[in-house]
Amino acid sequence: MKLQIQDINACHPSAPLGSAPAIKGMNLQINSGEQIALIGPSGAGKTTLLQVLSCTLKPQQGSITLGGQNPWHLSKRKLQKLRGQLIVAPQVPPLPPRQRVITSVLAGRLPAMSLLQSLKSLFYPVDIPAAHMALSKLDLPEKIFERVDRLSGGERQRVGLARLFVSPAKLWLVDEPLSALDPTRARLAMSALTDSAQEKGISLICTLHQVDMALAFFKRIIGLRDGKIVFDLPTEQVTPAMLKSLYAQYEHELLGQPDRELIEKQFERTTPTVVVNNCR
Repeated sequence: MKLQIQDINACHPSAPLGSAPAIKGMNLQINSGEQIALIGPSGAGKTTLLQVLSCTLKPQQGSITLGGQNPWHLSKRKLQKLRGQLIVAPQVPPLPPRQRVITSVLAGRLPAMSLLQSLKSLFYPVDIPAAHMALSKLDLPEKIFERVDRLSGGERQRVGLARLFVSPAKLWLVDEPLSALDPTRARLAMSALTDSAQEKGISLICTLHQVDMALAFFKRIIGLRDGKIVFDLPTEQVTPAMLKSLYAQYEHELLGQPDRELIEKQFERTTPTVVVNNCR
């Protein structure tokens, strides 16, 4: 899916009324099938940009075009149909704790299902092989019938990513997919994401704190800081000096690894503790 934004100003949705925009006067064009990494220090506007591109956050100023359509000029029904052509994978996926992994994965197909099909899928998963294949790409097939509340934070993050592989979407918007993963599984996840997107001709936009992963797996890198694009270049043209400047005063984010214990606690806060039983 081709997309374009022009002169976009947008505030973070949780910002108080009257706050300064999180992204300011931004212009960006992405062609169908492109794979792009968004990098930059905390607060640069990466997540806010993804929310604008996913049609969940209306810009204060400027225009956005997805697949030749301005989502905010469409009727409610047509906007819903347009949103069905994209999928968002947040850093902490909102997985119901009592739900089985297979049901959570196949939820990636909901935009293409009728109401009756989606209700049936909650009780009788319709495509077990597809869910198994998606989980296998992320080294998690043995968890297919586990309950979500029995998974670690990293496993839940991979279940959220597995939804992408069964989705009919033409645009994948992925926010910090590696924050709860160890280096080996992080590389496996990035390889699965980029390879699958390329095979299907899907546009992939991914925010990353791990700059080394961005450089290793993406051909185009966009550096954001203070809500503005600092550079938008082919990966081979991104120099160490550019990265040092982009992360000035945030060098620990450029050089270090995110604290996975903190991420695990964040997953725990979003998944209530429940009494575990053995019923399926």
